[in-house]
Amino acid sequence: MPTVVVHLMGEDPFVAEIEDLPSPTDQTLSVVNPRRRDNKPVHYIEAGTVSVIFPWHRINFIEVLPDESAEGEVDLFFRT
Repeated sequence: MPTVVVHLMGEDPFVAEIEDLPSPTDQTLSVVNPRRRDNKPVHYIEAGTVSVIFPWHRINFIEVLPDESAEGEVDLFFRT
């Protein structure tokens, strides 16, 4: 289950898991376990909510994070 960072229009980004990466024909994005980057609850989602469906017109972009098993395979570049 990929972990993603979802950037909604006019809101702070949040972290969640998705079943599959979205296809070009999808009209919505379904996420599971939405939370802020610091693992606190998202203020505009009701407490205890497990799954949320967002329409595509609300989403600016989505970042797909590497899973823990592939973490050693991803080259990270930093400025020094």
